Amino acid sequence: MKIKDIFLFSSFSIVSQKLRSFLTALGIGVGVLCVIFLTSMGQGLQDFIVGQFTQFGSNIIAVQPGKTQTLGAPMGIHGTMKPLSFGDTEAIEKLPLVEYAVPVSGANGEIESDTRLRRSLVVGTGADYDKIVGADTMLGQYLPKDNAKTPRSFVVLGPKMRDELFGNENPLGKAIRVNSQRFRVVGVLPPKGDFLGFDLDDAVYIPIAKFNTMFNKNGFQEIDVVHYDDATTEEVVASVKRLMISRHGGEDVTITTQADMLDTLGEIMKWLKFTVAAFGGISLIVGGVGIFTIMTVAVNERKSEIGILRAIGASQRRIRDVFLLESIFLSIFGAILGLVAGFMVINISLFIYPDLPIAIAWEYILYAVLISLFIGLLAGFLPARSASEMDPIEALRSD
Repeated sequence: MKIKDIFLFSSFSIVSQKLRSFLTALGIGVGVLCVIFLTSMGQGLQDFIVGQFTQFGSNIIAVQPGKTQTLGAPMGIHGTMKPLSFGDTEAIEKLPLVEYAVPVSGANGEIESDTRLRRSLVVGTGADYDKIVGADTMLGQYLPKDNAKTPRSFVVLGPKMRDELFGNENPLGKAIRVNSQRFRVVGVLPPKGDFLGFDLDDAVYIPIAKFNTMFNKNGFQEIDVVHYDDATTEEVVASVKRLMISRHGGEDVTITTQADMLDTLGEIMKWLKFTVAAFGGISLIVGGVGIFTIMTVAVNERKSEIGILRAIGASQRRIRDVFLLESIFLSIFGAILGLVAGFMVINISLFIYPDLPIAIAWEYILYAVLISLFIGLLAGFLPARSASEMDPIEALRSD
């Protein structure tokens, strides 16, 4: 029995049972589809979050109160040690390697214009926060450099907040109330999107001293530090750490760099992609069970065919190869179905939801295809061995 004959026998068996072959391969196809879609969502989410982290530049570090481990987001977690103060901010900004040091805090509050009332994010910041978020094309201006402790009641709006409160009207010079306190609008930031669950576009920005009074705070959630391009992050971290130890009498702050945030994020997203790929892998295993079941049924149904092949001289190895190749063909067909369906689902999803974070995770797709082939080989091994070990006389009698 030649290799060509093996291919013909295997192919004919699949073609002669079109519906059964399709449904069997479909199990593998669903598994590949799940891996493609889920890992592409995971990869897209990772790219989206990394983009959020890096949109503000790579020379930013965050100083937060308390010795904690966090992701260092601009809306950081309050520590349990000495609060960060205006004196800390001024001292950090005087360091030779530092360009800007800006206090930042955030909380939900009521924002009210003459016709609208809504709750949203209130951000307390210093005057240079617009430089940190890259607000080069804003309408009007950012908060002026008043006395940090006694600033005027000015407010800057995010673009969504401007649309909600004023529609198409020019908001500059108009008054709004933030938690019942009156502020005058001096600027509107350009769109910046979401950051770690906070919609920076749907927010108001007020002087940090006004924020602390409004929300009864005696410190800042964090100080965002921008260093000069010619300074290394390690030098800046060491310099800020020495300064804060001297001011607070001990190491009671957490300093988080962009690299720290991205490393932590990378580990989280790596496990997330692995987890969703594992869910898809379960579908592949179920598909493998389907191939095993169908191949076992096929061996029992084709006992007479096996007997005839053995009678005309086919070796046990050739009989085994016929059924093994049939199993592999089914898994290949299933993988192709999964690839086509997976890319179709991604394109349809992007057509319906253009902003959906999806990016093809090619390495996981390759793994899914290879694993599907391996599963086909494994699922067909026992039925193929059973067929090859069948007694030819008993096989002929079974007809």
